[in-house]
Amino acid sequence: MKAVIFGLLVIAAAVFAVLPKEILGFGLGWGDDVLTFLRGAAPVLAILVGLVALFIGIADMKDRAEARKEEKE
Repeated sequence: MKAVIFGLLVIAAAVFAVLPKEILGFGLGWGDDVLTFLRGAAPVLAILVGLVALFIGIADMKDRAEARKEEKE
């Protein structure tokens, strides 16, 4: 239960930080900074996901080759 409450508090704090102060009258207005971070992080994240997929694919091909080898024996 503590984890759920903590999670809700963190989400509320994040939403408060992103809300624009000018429009709603409260919030920290970090929305533009968050978008800038996401724009910069998206290509890096895509590269990491691609590398993980590549390594998984190579490992899968090795496993299949090994299984064929064992099948022949």
